[in-house]
Order: sequence, then C-alpha cells, then structure tokens
Amino acid sequence: MSGPGIPFRFRDRIEAGRRLAARLTHLCDEKPVVLALPRGGVAVAVEVAGALHAPLDIVLVRKIVAPFQPELAVGAVADCGHIETVINPDIADFVTDAWIGREKGRQLREIERRRAVYIGDRPRVPVAGRTAILVDDGIATGATMLAALRSVRHANPKRLVLAVPVAPLDILLDILPELRAEADEVICLQAPHPFGAIGAFYEDFHQLDDAEVVRLLDAASRPPPTLASTSDHAP
Repeated sequence: MSGPGIPFRFRDRIEAGRRLAARLTHLCDEKPVVLALPRGGVAVAVEVAGALHAPLDIVLVRKIVAPFQPELAVGAVADCGHIETVINPDIADFVTDAWIGREKGRQLREIERRRAVYIGDRPRVPVAGRTAILVDDGIATGATMLAALRSVRHANPKRLVLAVPVAPLDILLDILPELRAEADEVICLQAPHPFGAIGAFYEDFHQLDDAEVVRLLDAASRPPPTLASTSDHAP
C-alpha cells in the first residue's frame, strides 16, 4: 500500500486500471478471476483483467444511505451469491432501524435490477478455489468494499485480493484491520490526506450508465482473436 506522498490524478479509469494491473502482475501465474464493483469499478477492472489474461465478473453491492444526506453511507449490502450487510455504527446511531431496513430492501431491489441488466443469461465465472481480485475505482468510506469482500469470501476463493487506485489515508488506516481480516492482500496505488472525493483524483470521472457497463462486460467476455482469425483478414 502506498503512503500519503504527493497525490497524482489519473487521466481516467483506463489509466487507473493499467497502473493497477502493473502492481498485480505477480498474480498472473495464479490464473486469477477479476471481480468488479459496478458501475465505475468495471472500467478499471476491464484493464486489470485484460492485462492479467483473467476472466471478469461483477459483485453487486449498494450503499445504504442516510435520509438526511444521500451521499453518506450508513452501510452497504452486497450479493455475490450470499447477501452480506455492513453497518457503520458511528453513523447508524443517527438513523432508525426501520430506516435501515427499508433502505436495505430498496437497495436489494436495485441489485436485482442490475443483476438482470448486467448479467442476464451471461455465465458466471467460478470463484471457489481461485485467486479473486476485487476491484473498484476507489474507496470512500469502506462500507461497500467490506460488504463486497465478505460476500465474496462466502464463495470460497483460495485467495482474496483487494485492489483500488485510490483511498483516503485516514479512512484506510481506520478500516485497514477489517480489510485485512477479509482480504489476503490489499493493493492501493495512493492514499492521500486530505482526500475530499474519489473524483478529485481523476481528470475524467464521468458516471458510467448501464449501457456502458454492459458494453464493457460484453467486450471483456469475448475471446481474443486467434492468430488464424487475424491472418484470415490480413491484406
């Protein structure tokens, strides 16, 4: 994990993914599977999967937000074949259990909607007994990543690696014991302080829509062209 240092900005998620992949080459021989957190994590994970010649799949996870601040995560819920819920006790004290229950239900419905759109009849990549690399475009509070890690752990990977381009130093240090309890290895390219928001460390941090996520997943699922097929179209 990189220290505070001098923070830099990625051009976009493609560059972030390529930089991240360069730090993960030691895993190539393990024939890993790359798991992305939609939406933004998919664009980063596509680059990682391509560089490692690894299959790509997704972990569906959603924030459980506070009623008074939609950007504030009370916790998160993830589903990678097992529903896992993480609640931030410091924030949960300011909302009711009834609110958390309703919001969790709403986010589970959104997870099901995304499952139908992103996955549909696409075959899932087996995780059991394999090295799984969980990728997002950054960590803000850590709740979604913790929920995702715990959900993936129930799929029985041989090894579970967390890989992100950027995370706030104070949050990362605060939740690092929990992350390391769930992940066998944590890779973070930079952990600046002060932080602000993930988007501040990208020149292009546009919000991906469903169509872009599906396009990226479709492209990643296509096998690379073989030498024979390439020569067939050679001039």
